[in-house]
Amino acid sequence: MHHSDQGSQYTSVAFGLRGKEAGVRPSTGSVGDAYDNAMAEAIFATLECELLDRRSFRSQAEARMAVFAFIEGFYNPTWRRSALGYLSPIESEARAMAENN
Repeated sequence: MHHSDQGSQYTSVAFGLRGKEAGVRPSTGSVGDAYDNAMAEAIFATLECELLDRRSFRSQAEARMAVFAFIEGFYNPTWRRSALGYLSPIESEARAMAENN
């Protein structure tokens, strides 16, 4: 999922095709809605405070691995969100799958 505003760089045909090739689903906020970006902004703020501001990286690959480990090893499994009924994304997804089966 890639969430963005409605800037021309994000609504271009080339950007859309590249996202489709990469298997990324687009999500575009509505015009003038300051709240539609809140969940995306929350993870970036947490990532910056909890990981990026606390260390430096020797390479882009090292940074990429640290971000992946943070998101998949800490943020998604444990970080509770009010928008998900104070469940983590993994718990919320598991509950939704159980309800649909």
